[in-house]
Amino acid sequence: MPTDYYGVLGLSQGATDADIKRAYRKLARDLHPDVNPAPEAKERFQEVSRAYECLTDPDKRRIVDLGGDPYETGGGGGSPFGGGAAGFGGLGDIMDAFFGGAGGAARGPRSRTRAGGDALLRLDLDLDETVFGTTSDITVDTAVLCDLCAGAGTAAGTHPTTCTTCNGRGEVQSVQRSFLGQVVASRPCPTCTGTGQVIPEPCSQCGGDGRVRARRTIPVKIPAGVEDGMRIRLTGHGEVGPGGGPAGDLYIEVHERPHDVFTRDGEDLHCRVTLPMSSAALGTTLNLKTLDGDEEIDVKPGTQAGSLITLRAHGAPRLRGTGRGNLVVHVDVQTPTRLDEEQERLLREFAALRGEDRADSHREAQGGLFSRVRDAFNGR
Repeated sequence: MPTDYYGVLGLSQGATDADIKRAYRKLARDLHPDVNPAPEAKERFQEVSRAYECLTDPDKRRIVDLGGDPYETGGGGGSPFGGGAAGFGGLGDIMDAFFGGAGGAARGPRSRTRAGGDALLRLDLDLDETVFGTTSDITVDTAVLCDLCAGAGTAAGTHPTTCTTCNGRGEVQSVQRSFLGQVVASRPCPTCTGTGQVIPEPCSQCGGDGRVRARRTIPVKIPAGVEDGMRIRLTGHGEVGPGGGPAGDLYIEVHERPHDVFTRDGEDLHCRVTLPMSSAALGTTLNLKTLDGDEEIDVKPGTQAGSLITLRAHGAPRLRGTGRGNLVVHVDVQTPTRLDEEQERLLREFAALRGEDRADSHREAQGGLFSRVRDAFNGR
């Protein structure tokens, strides 16, 4: 005799889905083995779970409404708890019921239209392009919307049809026996891949995917002050999604080519100049070619090796804030390695005038230095 699944939940035939869920939730709270350890409660919980699973499955409920019992066909087998096909399915149902899920009902088909993925492209730029900004045309090879079917994936005049394997639910169920009873598992339908629909006549251009690969050129505006390794985001210029879904984003990763003269440290630029010993001693004026044009640099008399000369606001613009960084000139002093007779004579005369030709002049200089250091330690 068929089981009265409505009666198990205290309902009558014609109850709504909300009534079934409400009744199951109330009974499951009282009968779940974690709450009520009584043996009869465990058996009753299995009966309630089985009734709930049956009445929330459209196909099984249809059999019940026609006076049959869906578990009496196909050799369902029994559960060691006396509940038949409920098993862990009942535990999943009660969790869904408590936390607002769909209970034992199918999750439903997923959409054929899905968002596309992001794309990443490297862009090599010169130093002046990253400092002052530029507009560069880039070529990308990504998935774009199929212009023949406009993303539908179907041939002209045709439409998707309901999948006959899952009857449009997007998933199929399988029952496995275990020592705890029968476990009902759901998985995406292998025929429609979970969409609940199939395309009998796919588009000849995209094969039903709704998108095709294409090469396109996009102008990219590079902001002034961008640094090596930074990424620029172009919203909606990535891959178009399956079924003509919205495109992802395109990221442009900036790589700055090495410069022959300048190196970069954030918004500051650095370069090196080498001065003859005489120019460093007497002072001079240098003509330096910067990114902004030619600049004259005044080198003060007595400039030492390792000195820094700073040109304000000749660096890169600040991305966050206003103004520009600086250009820092590092000075090297070149000592001559070869002198002719006249040059050597004049240099010796110069050393004699300064008292630097005596053998003890270096020791005196060192002694003076060491004495100053000693005095500093002694608190003088």
